[in-house]
Amino acid sequence: MSALEKSMHLGRLPSRPPVPGSGGSQSGAKMRMGCVVFNYSYTFRVYKSGSEGPVLLLLHGGGHSALSWAVFTAAIISRVQCRIVALDLRGHGETKVKNSEDLSAETMAKDVGNVVEAMYGDLPPPIMLIGHSMGGAIAVHTASSNLVPSLLGLCMIDVVEGTAMDALNSMQNFLRGRPKTFKSLENAIEWSVKSGQIRNLESARVSMVGQVKQCEGITSPEGSKSIVEGIIEEEEEDEEGSESVNKRKKEDDMETKKDHPYTWRIELAKTEKYWDGWFRGLSNLFLSCPIPKLLLLAGVDRLDKDLTIGQMQGKFQMQVLPQCGHAVHEDAPDKVAEAVATFLIRHRFAEPIGGFQCVFPGC
Repeated sequence: MSALEKSMHLGRLPSRPPVPGSGGSQSGAKMRMGCVVFNYSYTFRVYKSGSEGPVLLLLHGGGHSALSWAVFTAAIISRVQCRIVALDLRGHGETKVKNSEDLSAETMAKDVGNVVEAMYGDLPPPIMLIGHSMGGAIAVHTASSNLVPSLLGLCMIDVVEGTAMDALNSMQNFLRGRPKTFKSLENAIEWSVKSGQIRNLESARVSMVGQVKQCEGITSPEGSKSIVEGIIEEEEEDEEGSESVNKRKKEDDMETKKDHPYTWRIELAKTEKYWDGWFRGLSNLFLSCPIPKLLLLAGVDRLDKDLTIGQMQGKFQMQVLPQCGHAVHEDAPDKVAEAVATFLIRHRFAEPIGGFQCVFPGC
């Protein structure tokens, strides 16, 4: 565990106050950090909680990490008897794999299936896939490819094909508008809340640790110098006249890193070629999965035509959670936990604990 993780107590997240009316043995649960290794070169960071009931396998959105589910985990564990497994997808968080730049839907879906197999072997427990944004798309691809044999349910959080495809055209502009570096972890947390990326400070304090990292080569002056010298050497063969400009640019970049020692863990802009594959055809894939399904949205306007028809035909359960941003499960973890718990109890997948009362939505 890195010093940063220790300072944020990631191995044992702080307990939350018990939910009113709850007093179950799992209330105030903590997430346990571990790794799943297979094929000797694939190490997936996982966070687990709970000891009984179905497994809720949580898949985060693009640029986030499994830590984005931390506050939701405490909320759901206090309501129903279940187990949590949240993993860092490839290229994200603390997961280390070969070809980490391959973020195709097919590859990431296979990763999920491989993690389940590595954890549980040939007899996995009942599993419900829950994914946010990109993670929701990967959950659907995983389900439609039958990569989790014991799958009993599927939940997408704020991801709809039509809206997602429309948003792709402006995604690069959005990413360019984000700060490239932060002066401190606290500065990154502050930005995430003020910008509205995460509207819940409690969640932001944990989630941003999985989104940013310390810039490389700034731990000591010697380290910075060696990196600069290595870069300059690579530029020596450039045309005469551009050499000094390149040198100054690299030196300026290093000074910026010294002043702003934190940067994003993954450069999302470089994953653009995979975006279309995540979302195209997603609505029909979701509707075709022959298991109970739940769709949680921040706004009803996000529904596309296929999902609107499917919802009217009763092919899935939908619930709108207003006054949330895109990171619904971080902004309103208790409301999302209530929706998921109600879904699990309605389908008799899990038992309520602590006197939790289901609240059945109107849609």
